Amino acid sequence: MVTNNYIRLTADAQSLRGAIWNKAPCYLRNWEMQIHFKVHGRGKDLFGDGFVFWYVKEPMQEGDVFGSKDFFTGLAVVMDTYSNHNGPHNHGHPYISAMVNNGTLHYDHDRDGTHTQLSSGCVSKFRNLDHDTYISIQYVHDTLTVMTDIENKQVFKECFSVAGVKLPLGYFLGVSAATGDLTDGHDIISLKMYDLSTPDDDILEDRINIMPSASFFEPPRDHVEDPKPSSLTTWKKVVLLVFGVITICGCVFIGGLFYTKQKEQQRKRFY
Repeated sequence: MVTNNYIRLTADAQSLRGAIWNKAPCYLRNWEMQIHFKVHGRGKDLFGDGFVFWYVKEPMQEGDVFGSKDFFTGLAVVMDTYSNHNGPHNHGHPYISAMVNNGTLHYDHDRDGTHTQLSSGCVSKFRNLDHDTYISIQYVHDTLTVMTDIENKQVFKECFSVAGVKLPLGYFLGVSAATGDLTDGHDIISLKMYDLSTPDDDILEDRINIMPSASFFEPPRDHVEDPKPSSLTTWKKVVLLVFGVITICGCVFIGGLFYTKQKEQQRKRFY
C-alpha cells in the first residue's frame, strides 16, 4: 500500500510479502543508506517476521527470505523480529544481522540465518514505538557498519561493524518484508542514500566484476529439531477425554457403593 506518508510493505495480517526497489543500479564505491521505518502490530509476545535491506545483483525477485529471493548475490541486512531457532540463543529478538552471499548460500530460517551471518548482530527493540525509528547501513572502504536510532535521541548507536566485506559496484538497492503465521505491519517512511566517496577511491581496484565476499562469518549454533506433533486427531483426543471422564466417574461410583456397603455391614454387626 502506497500513501503520501509511507509505503506499507505488509499489513498486520498473515502470509503477506512486499518490497520496494530502485530501478537504477548503484555505482557508488562508498555509501550510506538511512531507512526511516515503523514496525507495528497487535501481537504482544508473538509477532513476525521482519524486513531486510538488500544490495543485490538480482532485484525484484519474490522469494522466501523475508519476501525476496534466496541464494541471492550481494548483501542483506536482516531485521528479524521472531526467533525461529529453537536451540540455545545468546540474544533476544528483534535482532539485526547481516549476510553476504555469492549466490551459493542458503538463508536458513530455522536457524535465523546464524550459520551465514557476519559477526554478531545486536538486539534492537524497535517494534511498536511511538517515536521515529531509523537504521543506517554504511559501507566504507570494505567495512560494513550498521547503526540504529530508536531511542528518540536523534543519535545513531552502533549495532555492529565488520571489516573485510567486498561488494561489487552496479547492484540494486531494495527493502522487503514478510509475515507468516505471525504478523506485523512493516512501513517504510523514507529511504535516503548518501555518497561517502573520498579522493582515495580512484586508486582502488575495479569493483565491477568481483564477487561479493566476506572474510568472517559467525560460527553456527547446533539446530535442535522441533518436538514432533501428536499423531492423534482432534476427534480421537475428544474420545479419549470422554473415556477418561467416564472411567473416573465410574471409579467414584463403584467406590461409593463399596463404602455404603461397608457402612451397612458395620451397622448390622452393631445391632
